[in-house]
Amino acid sequence: MPAQNADQPVSTPTEEPAWKQRAVERSTQAAKRRAEQRVERFLDAAQVIMAEKGTTDFTVQEVVDRSRQSLRSFYQHFDGKHELLLALFEDAMSKSADQFRAAAAEQSTPLDRLRVVIQALFESSRPDPGGTQRPLFTDFALRLLVSHPAEMRVANTPLLTLFADLMTELETAGLLRAGFKPRRAAALTMQTVMFNAQSSGQEGAHPITADEIWDFCAKGFTLS
Repeated sequence: MPAQNADQPVSTPTEEPAWKQRAVERSTQAAKRRAEQRVERFLDAAQVIMAEKGTTDFTVQEVVDRSRQSLRSFYQHFDGKHELLLALFEDAMSKSADQFRAAAAEQSTPLDRLRVVIQALFESSRPDPGGTQRPLFTDFALRLLVSHPAEMRVANTPLLTLFADLMTELETAGLLRAGFKPRRAAALTMQTVMFNAQSSGQEGAHPITADEIWDFCAKGFTLS
C-alpha cells in the first residue's frame, strides 16, 4: 500500500450546494403545511360531529368521512380516537388560556387580574344554561382526569402557567398568604374553580355564582 504524501491535503466531505439545501428545506416546509392542514380537517370534522351529537360518542370512520380524507391518513397523524380527543382538548385549553390572559391584561391590579380569570374559568367550565352540550369538557375531561391524569396535567399546563403567573404577581405585591407558593396556590385554585363549576346546578334553587367562587377562593389565598 503506497504511503500517503505528507504534503498531500486531507480530503474533506463536500458540503451540499446551497441550492440543494434550499430545495430540501422548501420541500420539508411544504410537507409540514400539508400535514397541518390534514390534521386541522380531522379536528374540524370531529368538532362538527360533537356539536351535532352533543357527545363524544362517535367513530373514527365518521370523522374520516366528514373530513373527506382517508383512514390511512388519519392513522398517520393519530393513534386513535383518544389521541384525537386529547388534541381537541389541549387545543381548547390553550385557546382558553390565551383568552383569559388577554382579559386579565385589561385590568390594572393583580387582584383584579386574578378575579377576572377565576370568574371566566368558572363560567366557561360550568354546564351551559342554554342547553348547549360541551362534551369535550363534561364528558371527555372527566374521564381523562380519572384514567389519564398525566395527560390531564399536560393539557392543563397553559392554564396552570397563567394562574401561577398571576399568583406570582400577588406574591410580589405582598398580597399572597404566607406559606403559599404561587404554583401550589394556582393548582389549588384551579381545581376548586373547575370542580365547583362542573358541579354547578346540583344545588337546586341556589346554584353557586362566579362572584361567590371568587370570594371563596380569594379568602383562601390572600391576606385579607
